[in-house]
Amino acid sequence: MTRRAAVILAAGQGTRMKSPTPKVLHALAGRAMVDWAIDAAEGLGCEKIVVVVSAAAPELTERVTRRLGPGATAVQDPPLGTGHAVLAAREALAGFDGDVVVSYADGPLLRSADVQPLFDLRAQGADVAVLAFQAADPGPYGRMLFEGDALVRIVEAKDASPEQLRITACNSGVIAAPAALLFELLGRVGNDNANREYYLVDVVALAAAAGLKVRAAFAPEEAVQGVNSQAELAQAEAVWQRRRRRELLDAGVAMPAPETVHLAWDTRIAGGAVVEPYVVFGPGVEVQSGAVIRAFSHLEGAIVRPGAIVGPYARLRPGADIGEEAHIGNFVEVKKVKVGRGAKANHLTYLGDGTVGEKANIGAGTIFCNYDGFDKHETHVGAGAFIGSDTALVAPVRVGDGAYTGSGSVITRDVAPDSLAIARGQQVEKPGWAARFRAARQARKKAK
Repeated sequence: MTRRAAVILAAGQGTRMKSPTPKVLHALAGRAMVDWAIDAAEGLGCEKIVVVVSAAAPELTERVTRRLGPGATAVQDPPLGTGHAVLAAREALAGFDGDVVVSYADGPLLRSADVQPLFDLRAQGADVAVLAFQAADPGPYGRMLFEGDALVRIVEAKDASPEQLRITACNSGVIAAPAALLFELLGRVGNDNANREYYLVDVVALAAAAGLKVRAAFAPEEAVQGVNSQAELAQAEAVWQRRRRRELLDAGVAMPAPETVHLAWDTRIAGGAVVEPYVVFGPGVEVQSGAVIRAFSHLEGAIVRPGAIVGPYARLRPGADIGEEAHIGNFVEVKKVKVGRGAKANHLTYLGDGTVGEKANIGAGTIFCNYDGFDKHETHVGAGAFIGSDTALVAPVRVGDGAYTGSGSVITRDVAPDSLAIARGQQVEKPGWAARFRAARQARKKAK
């Protein structure tokens, strides 16, 4: 197979986002748009990936370098068009002998399977391959002009004739060609236009005029959807969510109201699991077969094992590990706690840093007091233990297997197995106090 490389354009200013965050660092499904573009390039087997960045976005350069290593970015400064941006990557690709695909970091819905047909065209003899799409509303897109199956020109909407404006085959901007040819053609692109910029699209006309074979492949319109504003990012998010929900449904995940479930880029839910309405998945969640996630729950960085029930209105934070057949109920928050098989925490509870043993019962209002203002400490509840309602377990502390704590206790010392620990003030009753109190207050009020 011919060697492959990718140039990902990410130097746009993104002013329409109206955000201090560089445009391509905005997230789709909890993952930066630039990472989606890198994913697609890696999925195509690109051995070299160069992301063209702006000098004004050092945080983007840092992120790309952290993922791909030194030399993975090229700076376009000043920004003088898409053709100029690709030329900025020429030095980074010096000596590369193979095909280069040009894509865009603000196109997070484009997958490697959508781009592969360009390399197929190259293998079939095309010198230049362009990714097109059939637009429902061609509007401002560049129109693809064909002679037979040969692509001869791409005309911008503002320059198109009324007849050309009726064409629905449009340019996505994604292009593949041999590295040497691509940079040779780009070296001939001029900037004789209103913006005085160098456009990648001009490569097509130059290649056709030179008698080279230029062909196009078509992708679904939603796959090439670009993001230039918060509204367009929300639209892309909706497309991704709809696509991913469909994949999970096809895999056997039960979702009675899938349109209300929000997924993250790496959410893993096994067939046979149930996800009720209005559940939000942050990054890093795995739900295994047979588990049930009830309505209005929020999960992030957690694993839910077979037969477990989470929610409704539960929150699982990073490090939550909910064991088989365990129950985490309404208004229960779990963070960095391993909950054993069959354990239950059904109401109004915070479990942070520690473990809950098999078949332990955590009463309503229980708190793992894990933070002293400086450090986090662990609480460990043994198998079969019973934590009475409104117990505060002040970490570091251990409750032994089978032990009980009395309701309303503040437990500051370890509890031995099979013991009962009660730590609360003695109840004192003062007969008639309430009546005297009310009478005194009423008299004071009348005196005023």
